[in-house]
Amino acid sequence: MTLGERLRAIYPGTPGRRLKQWLAGARVRVNGAVVFRGDVTVGPDDRVELGSPPPAGFPAPLRLVHEDDHLVVVDKPAGLLTIATETERERTAYRLLGDWVRARGGGRIFVVHRLDRETSGLLVFARSLAVKQALQAQFRGRTPERVYVARVEGVVRGPEGTLTGSLVEDRALRVRLARDGGRGKEAITRYRVLERARGATVLELVLVTGRRGQLRAQLAALGHPIVGDRAYGSRRDPLRRVCLHATRLGFVHPSGRRVVFESPPPAGFRRA
Repeated sequence: MTLGERLRAIYPGTPGRRLKQWLAGARVRVNGAVVFRGDVTVGPDDRVELGSPPPAGFPAPLRLVHEDDHLVVVDKPAGLLTIATETERERTAYRLLGDWVRARGGGRIFVVHRLDRETSGLLVFARSLAVKQALQAQFRGRTPERVYVARVEGVVRGPEGTLTGSLVEDRALRVRLARDGGRGKEAITRYRVLERARGATVLELVLVTGRRGQLRAQLAALGHPIVGDRAYGSRRDPLRRVCLHATRLGFVHPSGRRVVFESPPPAGFRRA
């Protein structure tokens, strides 16, 4: 009898492809020794064992920043959705991280907040419904620290300032500032100049409110669209991405202590 035949007898109904994966993954041992080939002959007294699968590797598009029993913080790349849409359900930060957590026996994760597909940076996911609700209550109360870095077109003159206004959605569902004091959702952002270069400025942006598309719409209305943000009028795209990064995220942990996580912006922001 071959090893493959013995495995089929021990695990009836297992697809051949799965058996090959077990062998290739060094999970099959005969008398304590790893065997990679299914055509090896085994006798009735030979001990055949199937080992545990190796720990699931962390999904490459994401970077693990922090993990504990209550939450997971990751660094999301630009170009990756936070959660599914009608046109993309598989490749999202939520799906990739959720699959990894479940593969390690960790159960469900819960979305607390989102970043636009075009934005990179820090995201926190809860590991229970209670933690999700507690964190979202903080976001509603505007207590978390949410700091972004952006490279914008043009030279921003003042060293710092505050952007205020009301946001509405147009017919294409794009967020923009309401005209002439029109009604909409209040949006407040504080900014500080980090660096000026010829034709561009690097800004630190602190969210007071956290509306969808807030930073992109407000900066475009200011006359300084984010570099690479063609949807909001940018004329340059040297990095082939929107130059907006969620660099710092702070909130009260379920344990009661305040925590702050940081992710440096891409080096290209200062050269783009």
